[in-house]
Amino acid sequence: MYKIGHAHLKVRDLDRAIAFYTRFLKLHVVERVGDYYAFLTGGSMHHDIALQNVGPDAPQPYPQGTGLYHVAFEVPDRAALAAAYRELTEARIDVGPVDHLISWAIYFNDPDGNGLELYWDTRTELGGEHLWHGRNLPLPPEKLLAEA
Repeated sequence: MYKIGHAHLKVRDLDRAIAFYTRFLKLHVVERVGDYYAFLTGGSMHHDIALQNVGPDAPQPYPQGTGLYHVAFEVPDRAALAAAYRELTEARIDVGPVDHLISWAIYFNDPDGNGLELYWDTRTELGGEHLWHGRNLPLPPEKLLAEA
């Protein structure tokens, strides 16, 4: 079985993208190649995300076309998800919270429109659902932030 090694994302402004990923996804830069590439990690891998600068005039991906929908990052607990939600919304970033029954997730885009997800796996929590059945429920912010 193969495992995913990293995601390679194209961005219009490398410095802006680095600032976004280090602030909101808590990654740190392990290597930078001029104004062309940056490699960021959140753990023991050399990089989890590779950012490639394609320049300010690069076209936006077609939203209804094929391609990558989002890259997901697991957070350790509910408090971390709530803290991320608070930080993103305070920065006026549009965030879509969803209850997948097996996880709570927040969806948002980076400054270049790349889709991102932060999620907390609830399957092992007391009362956590073990079967998704393809259903997504709204996750009201007050529920997400309660007891966080």
